[in-house]
Amino acid sequence: MNKTLTRKNLVLSLLGLSTLGLIAWSLRGMHAKATPADTEAVKVLVHEGELLSIPANSPLRHTLAVADVADQSIATPLTLPAMVEADPARMMKVLAPVTGRVVSLAKQLGDEVKVGDVLFTIDSPDYAMASADAAKAQAALQLAKRSLERQRALDKSEIAAQRELEQAQNEYEQASSEAARAHARLAQIGAKAAGATVGGPLVVRATIPGRVVELFAAAGGYWNDATAPLMTVADLSKVYISANAQEKDLSQLFVGQQASIKLDAYPTLLSGEVRYVGEMLDPDTRTVKVRIPFANRDGHLKPGMFAEATLLARTHSGILLPMTAVIQSGFSSRAFVETKPWHFAPRTLKLGAQVGDQVEVLSGLKAGERVVVKDGVLLND
Repeated sequence: MNKTLTRKNLVLSLLGLSTLGLIAWSLRGMHAKATPADTEAVKVLVHEGELLSIPANSPLRHTLAVADVADQSIATPLTLPAMVEADPARMMKVLAPVTGRVVSLAKQLGDEVKVGDVLFTIDSPDYAMASADAAKAQAALQLAKRSLERQRALDKSEIAAQRELEQAQNEYEQASSEAARAHARLAQIGAKAAGATVGGPLVVRATIPGRVVELFAAAGGYWNDATAPLMTVADLSKVYISANAQEKDLSQLFVGQQASIKLDAYPTLLSGEVRYVGEMLDPDTRTVKVRIPFANRDGHLKPGMFAEATLLARTHSGILLPMTAVIQSGFSSRAFVETKPWHFAPRTLKLGAQVGDQVEVLSGLKAGERVVVKDGVLLND
């Protein structure tokens, strides 16, 4: 029994030694086939103090792109929130000149209006009294005129006394003054002084062309607020796009400034020119209004539309760098400048406004230097 176990253990030991020998032989053969290039690590980037060098066999030489920087003319864009507004000179809030009942509306919402067209009629006790006063004053003036002419005729015949002529002259002047006052009252109301008749509704006519864009009354209703508009007539063939600029941006604004407008409602960009820069700041928002006029004969620009206005500041000389060349390092921005072929040094930049896919460099670079413009992030280790 002991001999049998001894023989089995011997066989197992021999098998184990054979297996180990085969594994060792295989590893030795694999090592013999390995080349020196496989055993050495390729150096991608070499640090020389703060300088970085790219070895000749580094794969970075096939990925990095380096370009010269140069001074060029820059027009910095200024983007502002904006809105479409009606031209104040082409919009009129039509007030009822007197209180009273709205007899009829000659124009409804959206109706075209020409100068002189009837807008509405209103029946007002105030107008009836004013027209009656004008008629009464006119009659008194005619009577005083005839009396004066009669006294002048008698004076020539030396029949009337001088005192009676002076009295007639005084009465005529008083009647003339009263008639002028009554007619001025009618003119303020909007009625024609000449030939004014007592009673009847007051006819209100349009003084500007356009369309009825707002209506606040209905026929038959009583209008008792002479300070509130009954309707609004506006000519929207020309509108403004008004932008609000902050106080810090005032130095970049000027009349004649080119502007590009992006409307929320339409994909097409509009090009315009600043016509007006506000003279005063809004005390609540600390902003100034910038107005850009646009023709709007087809009516596609509607007051109240939201927009975004991009204004181009006056051109100046500076350096623009592709955004791909700027590397963020903590709270600072850097770029890698080539000091000599395939040797680079990091440079901290002070950046200005973004212009398209480029950014203005305010400090940190000089014209003529070469900068990594592609895959520079691979150097930021």
